[in-house]
Amino acid sequence: MSKLVVKKSAEGRGRRRKRIRKKISGRPGRPRLSVFRGNRNMSCQVIDDERGVTLVSASTLETEFRDRGRMKKTEAAEFLGAMIAKRSLDKGVTTVVFDRGGYKYHGRVKALADSARENGLTF
Repeated sequence: MSKLVVKKSAEGRGRRRKRIRKKISGRPGRPRLSVFRGNRNMSCQVIDDERGVTLVSASTLETEFRDRGRMKKTEAAEFLGAMIAKRSLDKGVTTVVFDRGGYKYHGRVKALADSARENGLTF
């Protein structure tokens, strides 16, 4: 893949991300669930944008994932969704605003969102 193609796709995601962030912001009563999807790993955070504070975070680079052994990317995303939902509920956060971060809502991003919903988060 040429450097130009990679640059164009990164710029496109940046434009989409800015367009989404104009409409979505996390409040103390309803923080933002932000998703980052890399080629190998994923991470997500529950953020209160008014205070500029990350309330809860989870990543596939944590030891809990290594203990579970090898799994496919969508399986890891599902486990990550369950993990962020559990941690959020422990902190007292029940409703969030979902920020897909400029990624398409399918595959790993959708798996994470569905799993978080199944485990108690509302959005």
